[in-house]
Amino acid sequence: MNRLRTIAWPRVALLALVLLCLGYAPIAATELWPYAHPGAPAIGQWLLAHTVSQRYVSDAFADRIGPYRHSLAAMVVHSVLGGLLMVLGPVQLLSAVRRRIRLHRAMGVLFTATVYASMAGAADYLLRTRPADAFSGPTFWIVLATILVGTVLSATMGVIAALTRRPDLHQRWMLLCYGYLTTAPLLRLEWTVLPFVFPGLSVAEINRIAVMHLGSVVVFGALVASRLLDRRSNLPGVTGSWAPVPVLVAAQLVGAAGLGWISSQYLGWGAGGRRLLLAYLVPYLATWAVMARQARRAGRTGRPWAREEWRLHLVGLALAPAVSVALAVPFERYLGLDRPTALTAGVSIGCGLLGFWATAVVTMRVLYGREVVRRAVPDRPSRTLNSPVRMENR
Repeated sequence: MNRLRTIAWPRVALLALVLLCLGYAPIAATELWPYAHPGAPAIGQWLLAHTVSQRYVSDAFADRIGPYRHSLAAMVVHSVLGGLLMVLGPVQLLSAVRRRIRLHRAMGVLFTATVYASMAGAADYLLRTRPADAFSGPTFWIVLATILVGTVLSATMGVIAALTRRPDLHQRWMLLCYGYLTTAPLLRLEWTVLPFVFPGLSVAEINRIAVMHLGSVVVFGALVASRLLDRRSNLPGVTGSWAPVPVLVAAQLVGAAGLGWISSQYLGWGAGGRRLLLAYLVPYLATWAVMARQARRAGRTGRPWAREEWRLHLVGLALAPAVSVALAVPFERYLGLDRPTALTAGVSIGCGLLGFWATAVVTMRVLYGREVVRRAVPDRPSRTLNSPVRMENR
């Protein structure tokens, strides 16, 4: 146990992320080649066939030629640039940690341009493809569309924060952006691992299980990375809390009601429903427990800013089940989805949406605090308020 405590877990997590992204880069870049040129190498499909089975792969991708044909060129651009992003992401993370400012800025321009170009290819595919024709059904189409919007918006917010010289906010938004991007390698990893947990299921069924929790996993990872890099105990102008105990309690009660309704629905849908519920509940509850513990610990150790950020994200996570239930209504009514599909779509994107919302609230909290300071010291040059904030990584 003592040996485990001495391990530098942040460095282990960073190394694992870098290896995952670099390993996925050639898979992403070659994923669509066989559809453009039959017989071309597809590293991802080859690995799946040799890890699980050839039938597992052939059953999954045999019907993809039709949907991909409508926007094949855009999809190839999307996948190739996605592979490039998997390389640029670790470069950006490491250059930020090592304070290689010039490299970070130069690669940041390339990274952001690549994000926009890659997402444009994905948008072309989604606009030309009916939700019912998406891989594993309408739920995945909705998930992909949500990730696309979240990625573009978070990258844009990160650029704005950088241009206005707010590095702490830039860092948060770009980490969230990269979190959304890492859903791609994490999804492929689950395609490989989950068949050993749920033998006999197709890739489409495994895909439905994976998307139940990917949103909560990636936004939680972005939050943890932000907190590791930002060790400030206090922020000027930030006093009190926008998430006091009554707000936290109310959010937990609303979230518990949403979880209860979601659970009752899935438990009535047989073995498949129970698998989906398990895939959602276990990561969700684990994430909730860590957030609650970290918020309480930050309060006990006299770090009000850390406590505030954990609390704001905890409120977002708590409200996610209720938002998911609310989203299922328009999905069922206006998209013509059956109730299980509509609810699964809502659950799959709820945590990702609320993670974006929580990051936006944290941003407003920081900006409000700076406005309080500016008004308290009216003769202070505004440029000093917008100057880079040093965030020590101790």
